[in-house]
Amino acid sequence: MPRPVKWRKIEKMPAVMQFYPQVKDPDSAEENVLKLEEIEAVRLKDIEGLEQGDCAERMEVSRPTFQRVLNSAREKIADSLVNGKAIRIEGGKYTRGIHPVRCLDCGRVWEESAENTAKCGEPDYVCPRCSSEHIQCGTDNQSGQQVQWRNCRRGGSGRG
Repeated sequence: MPRPVKWRKIEKMPAVMQFYPQVKDPDSAEENVLKLEEIEAVRLKDIEGLEQGDCAERMEVSRPTFQRVLNSAREKIADSLVNGKAIRIEGGKYTRGIHPVRCLDCGRVWEESAENTAKCGEPDYVCPRCSSEHIQCGTDNQSGQQVQWRNCRRGGSGRG
């Protein structure tokens, strides 16, 4: 069984998703693609000036993972500046939040990206243990009470 994805939490989406060097033909410029979690790492460390441990905590990853993400981002940014390459920001293993999900048949509780819980009303969204489609999105692990998230297609109270 493959290892589950470790989502990198981002708090703020970038306002601009592309940068181009001032060249005669911007369409012919080579480009570097920065993942959204890489931009978040640069924002937290270099713009907000947080310590590495605090940045890792805010992104909900380990310190070594944060350092790898930050180094990758800085390398791409430096390459773009030095070599006149464009920067495009997209993709990655990121989430705007993590929500608990519970299987009503086997009782398994797992954490899922907010972006994936939007799929909880679709027939192919099933329990990873028993393949049941009887899924309850937003179950609080401590109290067992259901909390509906605004992106849950099975209904919601607007919380999220």
